[in-house]
This record gives sequence, C-alpha cells and structure tokens, in this order.
Amino acid sequence: MSKNVTSNTIDKNNNRQSIPNNVTPLINLHQVTKAYKTDAGDFLALKNIDLQINKGEFVAIVGKSGSGKSTLINMITGIDRPTSGRIQIADKTINQFKENAMAKWRGHNIGVIFQFFQLLPTLSCLENVLLPMDFCNTFGSNRKRKERAMYLLKQVDMTDQAYKLPSKISGGQQQRIAIARALANDPSILVADEPTGNLDSKTANSVIRLFESLVTDNKTILMVTHDDELAHRTNRIITLADGQIVK
Repeated sequence: MSKNVTSNTIDKNNNRQSIPNNVTPLINLHQVTKAYKTDAGDFLALKNIDLQINKGEFVAIVGKSGSGKSTLINMITGIDRPTSGRIQIADKTINQFKENAMAKWRGHNIGVIFQFFQLLPTLSCLENVLLPMDFCNTFGSNRKRKERAMYLLKQVDMTDQAYKLPSKISGGQQQRIAIARALANDPSILVADEPTGNLDSKTANSVIRLFESLVTDNKTILMVTHDDELAHRTNRIITLADGQIVK
C-alpha cells in the first residue's frame, strides 16, 4: 500500500511532485537549489527541489548522511536560505524575509524539535517552555503563559518535572520538554530533526504516538529519521539522495 495518502504523484524525470488541482499546499518549494562554496568549488546540497506538503500531513524525510535532509528542513524553517528557487508557506514567500522578520515569523508559525533537545541548561523545564511565548509576546499575561506552559507539560506527561533543571531528568524526558517548547506558540508546522535518535525504543514509540495525536489535531509534521519502522508510521515518505527527491 502506498504511503501517499494525499494522492500526490512524483514525475521521476523532473523530480516534480504534484498535488490535486483543488488543494492548495501549506508548504510549496519550487526549484529550490542550495549551493555551498568549498575549496573544490560549489557543492550542491539541494538540486532543483519541487515539493508540496498539505496541511495535516505527517511526512518522513529519509536518506543517507549527506543526502540533503538537514539542508531541506533548514530551508523550510528559514534557518538557511536557498541559492535559488522559491519557498512558500501558506501565503508567505519566506526566502524573501529579512532576518528579523524571519525570526518573528518562525517563532509564530514553526516549532523546531532538535535531536539533542537544545534546552537551556540554566532554566527549569517550565521556563524552557515559556521562553518562546516570552520571545514572541504571545498569550498575554505571565499568568496565561504559565497556564499554557503547564497545559503543554501535561500533554507530554511532564508536569511533575516542571521545576527541575534539564540536567536532572532523562533524555526521553528532555525530548518531551523540547516537544512542549516547540508547541508553545501553537505553530501550524512542526519540524523534527531525528527526534528519536537518542531515545530507547519505548520512549521513541511514545514520541511518535504523540506526533500522531498532533496530526489528528491538524498539525503538519516533517520528521527527519533514519528509522525505517518509524518512517512507515507517517502518511508519506520522502527519500533524498544526492540533493534530489528520488522516491
């Protein structure tokens, strides 16, 4: 059975992925190329990528090391910019943003989950979740922000760890805090870079179940993973090789 539940098709000759005419994709990459300058000349990390992702999809991005996975998600999150091409998310062409506008837009619209958690070690788990709301000035008063942070911690079964420092909890627990932090500003898109790479199988399974529940709530999730079993629990698998979509 195909993993593509949105009836998207791929033209293998031009690496173009099409979607039904009556659906407007949430994420639309058009002819995206990324070149890095090296002593040996330009290295093409991405080559003329065309990709559309619909709202509410759970998409796995797979491929060998160096295939372009991290570069692709850096394009979508605005962490990096394409050398050429267009990246449109909803009604915004994000590669045209200046840095300050990009940071503000990202804070409101995309939650990023890192493999190594990236929690601030001197802040409590609760304070780490509050940080995006403070940065983007969302959810009004400090009291309302704290209420939302505690609600999110409850969603990931971590309210009992709220006032501990990240160093005092396990890796699986830290990843749950990182997921709560990524959800702080209620973004429409979550991007997860190897979110289960440092977790045992039981904890990894619980993280994927959480992602599945978020997709049920109409979140859009892009997950980079090396785990084939986890990839096959998503709606669609995008395989990269040498900077191109090959499957």
